[in-house]
Amino acid sequence: MSDVKLAVIYYSSTGTNYQLAQWAAEGAKQAGAEARVLKVPELAPDAAIASNPAWKAHVDATKDVPTVANADLEWADAYIFSVPTRFGNMPSQMKQFFDTLGGLWFQGKLANKVVSAMASASNAHGGQEATILSLYTSIYHWGAIVAAPGYTDPSAYTSGGNPYGTSVTVDQSGKMVEDVRTAVIHQGNRTATVAGWVKKGLQG
Repeated sequence: MSDVKLAVIYYSSTGTNYQLAQWAAEGAKQAGAEARVLKVPELAPDAAIASNPAWKAHVDATKDVPTVANADLEWADAYIFSVPTRFGNMPSQMKQFFDTLGGLWFQGKLANKVVSAMASASNAHGGQEATILSLYTSIYHWGAIVAAPGYTDPSAYTSGGNPYGTSVTVDQSGKMVEDVRTAVIHQGNRTATVAGWVKKGLQG
């Protein structure tokens, strides 16, 4: 059992990225890490959520999932972020959460954390990779360490894995087009493993 602590932080409107987050936590636990699945606060008005039955159902189904707090960022040695794409960028809910982390950043408490990211979109070239790369821009400013999956597992070739982070396409019914479970579990496992190396090195 390692002593790595990993936070899987997601935003999901209808459930795709919540499922990705759960698989990522499974992979991290396989590497011996302690993993928490946490959601960012929802910013959309209740009327907008209520107008979409799938969105409302997911909000209700995940009401007991803890909302991420700054203390979770301090607790964790590593983070995995999972988000839908919004025009090639992270959604406003995740961006707003990032914007609240200035105090931790200023104190150096985000430095040397190990980070990886995943994304979804409703078509095969809907901006998933651009979203992951745009999210990593913030990570570089933190002084954190990106642990991209690269081509370290066959799932990068056989499912939704890619060198930046797992990406998945979701059809109009909300079903994932690719079977990315293996790729996500590998990404969670790899992130926790790299975090263990980094933590051991920092401890001397």
